[in-house]
Amino acid sequence: MTGSQAPPPKPPDPLPRRVPGSSRLMPGKRPEVPRPRPSEVRAAGPDARPADKQAAGPGAQSPDTQTAAPHVRPQDGQAVKPDARPPDERNGQAVQPTDEQHGGPEIPRPGAPARHAIDDPVPRPGVPARRAAEDPVPRPGDPVTGPVVPPPGTQVERQAAGPVVPRPGTEVTPSWPRVVGTTVALWVARRRTLWRAIAVLVVVLVVFAAGGLTVALLRNTGSGSAARGGNAASGTPGLAQVQAAAAARQQAAAWVTAQVSHSAVVSCDPAMCAALEARGFPSGDLLTLGSAASDPLGSAVIMATAAVRSEFGNRLTSVYAPTVIASFGSGSARVDVRVYAAGGAAAYLAALQADQAVRKHLGSVLLHNSRVSVTPAARAQLAAGQVDTRLLAMIATLSAQGPVSVVAFGDAGPGASAGVPLRGVELASPPGAKDGYLSSVLALLRAQQAPYLANSATLARLADGRQVARIEFAAPSPLGLLSG
Repeated sequence: MTGSQAPPPKPPDPLPRRVPGSSRLMPGKRPEVPRPRPSEVRAAGPDARPADKQAAGPGAQSPDTQTAAPHVRPQDGQAVKPDARPPDERNGQAVQPTDEQHGGPEIPRPGAPARHAIDDPVPRPGVPARRAAEDPVPRPGDPVTGPVVPPPGTQVERQAAGPVVPRPGTEVTPSWPRVVGTTVALWVARRRTLWRAIAVLVVVLVVFAAGGLTVALLRNTGSGSAARGGNAASGTPGLAQVQAAAAARQQAAAWVTAQVSHSAVVSCDPAMCAALEARGFPSGDLLTLGSAASDPLGSAVIMATAAVRSEFGNRLTSVYAPTVIASFGSGSARVDVRVYAAGGAAAYLAALQADQAVRKHLGSVLLHNSRVSVTPAARAQLAAGQVDTRLLAMIATLSAQGPVSVVAFGDAGPGASAGVPLRGVELASPPGAKDGYLSSVLALLRAQQAPYLANSATLARLADGRQVARIEFAAPSPLGLLSG
């Protein structure tokens, strides 16, 4: 070594290393580490060496570079010659081969990351060789972490699952509405398919039925008109006859409600009784003919519809009610309002003739009364005995108090039989009468008692402008009222 060259640096003393199984280390002496057998190295697998390199980190040196010569700074004007000696003879000392060169375990160097020792080189079942090398089996007494893999052939005892015991205080009893709702929901869910099938079947049946009905209607369109014509010809009631019968019932019900006394009993069929009740006639005074009543005994008026005429036949006119006081409609739709003959048809007709003779006599008496003035039409009606005896008695009473002016007699029902009395009259104010004369006449009539109490007494105005008092008595007219 010349004076121009710097003395080589003294190599650092080797650090003491602890080898598993040894109790003490001698400074400056490298302990011998037992090298693994070739079979153990082969069991570790080809990935053991790259894993060591990766575990060493990027700052670790490979075995080829660990013994590189130290760097010597050159002096000015001198070149540094590379050392041609073998690496083992550099720096004046022998270099011991590393564990990696001999294939044995590597002793960690200062500053290098720690590496796991291969304590269990034998691979375990189901575990990769690289994981088996890095995941040593814990020694007795050490805590065990991670999944436990039983060794091959280990018998694992499995316990049978027992009943789950609920914790105290955690039992919840559902309410009855909730239990019922859940039961219904499960029942519907299980039978949803059945209900869908039933719904589809019903829809199919409805479609087929509608199609069949349409075809039948199309085929019977032509024959329907002929059938209706045949029904009319054979006497079967058609639509027009039904409408005519309904109209006649309504007209008869309106007339009876307005003209017949509401204290009189009226016999009728169910349809006619319903029409009368709808018009306001008292239902307690209606006698429904049919199963409940086989005859109209005790009635004052009989509503002779087609059903009643069919039920009683000829007895209706020959026994029960020979006289008609009003008639509505025609043919089979006709409705006759007949007076019931309490003693029979013959006795009633005899009484009617006798009463008419009395009316004729009283009429002639009034025509000779100077206080009674009548029109020509009214004079003829009085002379013929067509005026109701109640009207004759009223006119006689008024003539006793002053002049009386008769305009007309009327209020006979449409289609009434001959000899039926007229129950209405129109009175006008006589010449020289005071104002309010007609009102006083109405007041007098309203104060009467039955049978002289008028059914209706109102003021009305004629077409020529005259004001009259219109007075009507209820039907039917009583017979023999003034015969005694």
